[in-house]
Amino acid sequence: MSSQQTLSGGCRIATVSKLPQLPNYDWLTVPALRHLIFEAKSRKDSKGRVIPGNGLEEAGAIIRLGRKVLIDLDRFDAWLDSHRTSNPSN
Repeated sequence: MSSQQTLSGGCRIATVSKLPQLPNYDWLTVPALRHLIFEAKSRKDSKGRVIPGNGLEEAGAIIRLGRKVLIDLDRFDAWLDSHRTSNPSN
C-alpha cells in the first residue's frame, strides 16, 4: 500500500509521518515538517505582537481532520515553488 493517497477530487495527500518517506520528499524530516505546520498561521508573541505565518495554511496545503493533519502534495509543491530564491533553469 502506498504512503500517498488520492482523494476523489484527484488531490494527492500524505500524513505528516509518511511525507518524508516519499521519494521526492526524502530531504524533509518529520520534525522540520511539524515546524513548518506550527509556523503556518500568524500568531502572537508574549508581548502581543503579531508574528506572520509562512503561508502554508493560506496555500491550502494543510488539511485538518480532528487531530489528524494531512498534507495536500500539489499545494505543498506549489508553496515550495513560491519560495524559490533562484531561477530553476540555472
